Amino acid sequence: MAPTLRRVAALVPLRLKVRAGEAALDRPVRWVAVSELADPTPFLEGDELVLTIGMRLGPADAEPYISRLVARGVAGLGFGVGLGHDTVPREFTEAAARAGLPLVEVPRETPFIAIGKAVSELLAAERYEELSGAFAAQGRLTRAALQTGGMGAVIERLAREIHGWAVLLDEAGAELHAAGEGSARGVETTLREVGRLRAPGAPASLALSGPDEHVIVQPLGGRPHLRGFFAVGSDRPFTPVGHTIVNTANSLLTLSLEQGRGRLAAVRRVRAAALRLLLAGDRGSAEEVVEMVGGGLPDEPFVVLACDPADAEALLDALPAFAAPWGPLVVVLAAGDAAGPLIELAAAGGRVGVSEPVGMTALGTGLEQARRALASAAPVMRHADLAGQGLLSLVDPDALAGFATALLAPLREYGSRADLVESLRAYLACNGHWDAAAQRLGVHRHTLRYRMRRVGELLGRDLDDPAARAELWIALSAGGQRGWPSAGGRG
Repeated sequence: MAPTLRRVAALVPLRLKVRAGEAALDRPVRWVAVSELADPTPFLEGDELVLTIGMRLGPADAEPYISRLVARGVAGLGFGVGLGHDTVPREFTEAAARAGLPLVEVPRETPFIAIGKAVSELLAAERYEELSGAFAAQGRLTRAALQTGGMGAVIERLAREIHGWAVLLDEAGAELHAAGEGSARGVETTLREVGRLRAPGAPASLALSGPDEHVIVQPLGGRPHLRGFFAVGSDRPFTPVGHTIVNTANSLLTLSLEQGRGRLAAVRRVRAAALRLLLAGDRGSAEEVVEMVGGGLPDEPFVVLACDPADAEALLDALPAFAAPWGPLVVVLAAGDAAGPLIELAAAGGRVGVSEPVGMTALGTGLEQARRALASAAPVMRHADLAGQGLLSLVDPDALAGFATALLAPLREYGSRADLVESLRAYLACNGHWDAAAQRLGVHRHTLRYRMRRVGELLGRDLDDPAARAELWIALSAGGQRGWPSAGGRG
């Protein structure tokens, strides 16, 4: 939630004085706008604190100026004194008082930029508090989900988190759990909307807003096999952070409904959630989640394995370490002394990329290293060994092959008897020395010069340009890595 103008005006270092509209100081300030225009409203969105020294404003402008600001929905007006005006003109304070618009006097000693910085810092602090609250709420919901009767505990916890009500229905529309004041009304509302969510092409969720209540209704499970319906309601609109909390509850409820299909499947998803918490920096909640389903996290430092197995579920069940699904991959965190056997076990059923040793704070870096190593296409590749394979090993093989094919296509399709690709390769390998390249090809240097002019024309590149030479050499090297046949000996 944005800071109020009352909070901004109370900042002692700013030395602001409220001259009008004190009753409306609790309006949120979402930004600070400095303008000396007679009408700044076309450049405003609303909820700004507008700052001006009144350079272009006279007494007769007060009423229309204040009226335009009020109509635009600004949070307030800051009038700087000591430059264009020694004090705030009486006409402006009276007009602001009549309109109920807060007006604060900004002394000459307070630069406008100081007010902007102060509001920016308050906004950042508010956002941090919101995100911290969201992470904490997610942790509480996750712990509730792991209790006995987890679905009911999640509904009870969620109702408290949103200061409203929450209900859970099964796929037939029967009430499973309800909590919070107004939940009986919430069940009726949810039942009315279930038909819309069952229809083909239905939206992923429904949002209903009225003067006294805001409701979100979501299906649980994927279509066409819906496993239930879930709804929440509150007397206040849902913020982005609120939506995040609701979506977390949806995920946890879906997970609980899927538990009947096997505890192992549920454990895999909880591990995935724990991995996300670790990547988000919330190690405490991740450890609690992992301990509740049995298991733990490795000691630091550890290595990250990115595995591309033929049977992901079998690998997840077989590995005696923290392992979690991550998209199409399986991610494993292995302590140094256990890494070797785990790599062998994972490699028996697919490819493995291995990061360098990292700590929890560098887990994201380790995961990226493991994924890059996996992209090398080797059965087992360590990130530390990529450098020894050259620069091309760091590039996605398929993307590199596509680049090389497209770049060299005009040469391969050229109808002359001259082997332009091999001539270009020899020319680049000899660093542009005509005699050496011609000798390597067994042709006269004038023949090679002609061929290189033709290459430059076909490719639209200047072969004297080092950047062009580098691109062409990479394309030719990629062709060699992919096993492209040499056109050989037509010249």
